[in-house]
Amino acid sequence: MENYQNKIITVEKALELVKSNDQIVTGLGSAEGRLFMSQLHTIADRVKNVTVNNCLPMGVYEFFANPAYADSFNVDGWFYCPSLRKAHKQGNISFIPNNLHFAGKKRFDHIHPNIYIGLASYPDKHGFVSLSLSNTYEKEAIKHADIVILEINKKAPRTFGDVELSLNEVDYLIEVDYDIPEIPDAPFTEKDKIIGNYIANEIKDGDCIQLGIGGIPNAVASCLYGKKNLGVHTEMLTSEMMRLAKAGVINGKCKQLYPGKMVATFAMGTKDLYEYMDDNPSIMILDGSFVNDPYTIAKNDNQVSINTTLEVDVTGQCCSESLGSIQFSGTGGQADTAIGAQMSKNGKSIIALYSTAMVTNKATGEKEEISKIVCQLKPGATVSLSRNDLDYLVTEYGIVHLKGTNIKERVEKIISIAHPKFRDALYEEAIKLGIITKRG
Repeated sequence: MENYQNKIITVEKALELVKSNDQIVTGLGSAEGRLFMSQLHTIADRVKNVTVNNCLPMGVYEFFANPAYADSFNVDGWFYCPSLRKAHKQGNISFIPNNLHFAGKKRFDHIHPNIYIGLASYPDKHGFVSLSLSNTYEKEAIKHADIVILEINKKAPRTFGDVELSLNEVDYLIEVDYDIPEIPDAPFTEKDKIIGNYIANEIKDGDCIQLGIGGIPNAVASCLYGKKNLGVHTEMLTSEMMRLAKAGVINGKCKQLYPGKMVATFAMGTKDLYEYMDDNPSIMILDGSFVNDPYTIAKNDNQVSINTTLEVDVTGQCCSESLGSIQFSGTGGQADTAIGAQMSKNGKSIIALYSTAMVTNKATGEKEEISKIVCQLKPGATVSLSRNDLDYLVTEYGIVHLKGTNIKERVEKIISIAHPKFRDALYEEAIKLGIITKRG
């Protein structure tokens, strides 16, 4: 392919295209431009104030991890991960508040991307590559970017949906052969299993699900193997979904939107997942502005959204992304999917959390157990999902339905699934604060 060969450059040549004050956008998670990012710090001596817009970076890259490069590079992230949380204190890392379905549009209304760099599969015989593992905001960035660079990797799965891109739309290609970053399966505890069972009982044959990763979601998935004809409309396609599809639990036959297809906006998981996705027409990776639009989500009947939170108050405000005022992760698609599921005919939105957490007491230095159900969120805490949008809430002590309830009913229901040793204190504080006037 002459057009292909003419576009190939080295990563060094690609880095020469970067100028001071540039805005660079890279793909989400495993779809990032991994080689480019690993070498970006090498041009620190000739550039200043270059901003990389990223989401869930899978590498700990020198350009942001090493404080020596803080004058040359900034990171604006749509979703924090451990490496960004650690680097945040350097002063050149900042979070972009967003609901996922608007992440790209709102950002690119605010900044103009000079360079897009991301992963792509090897081109097919027609000269089309696939953006492979994500189109959360990637195509939107490519549309606006002055320069489009793709890292072509034969190990990247060729996926379908809205990820195809003609080589005519690409300025430069870098040939790479690194392994695609994986997320290992998260083990789940007995507590996760209890919560998973509560949630699985709310999922009926023929439902369409949205599910994330981690101990609780994996426990939920483990409880679904007796279900039939489940569908998938989710922001993130996971290894557990792949296994459920292989087992015949997920087939999408009852879906109204793209029946028979698993629809997602990105995928992250194990090597088995990536191999399963390769050339698999049952999987559609579509634009995040479409997939996570609540109105799109609502087009499937019986949509069940399952998300987790860090802390919830007794009226139902969910803080899912910060520890007090310290950014921990991101809103992601929590509000999108929770609202969309409730707009769906017979849909449900479920938020899960452990009833308690072990934290270090700053005064004594000792570990102590605290309630994650509180009367007031920590000072500065971000409300990721408003109480107006909370439907079902679940802990290891039960599941409660909150849609349509008043404040007094909410307080009673939510405290009923708090850890028993904190329930009396929660009632007392709720009365003291005037949230309710009496118990019972």
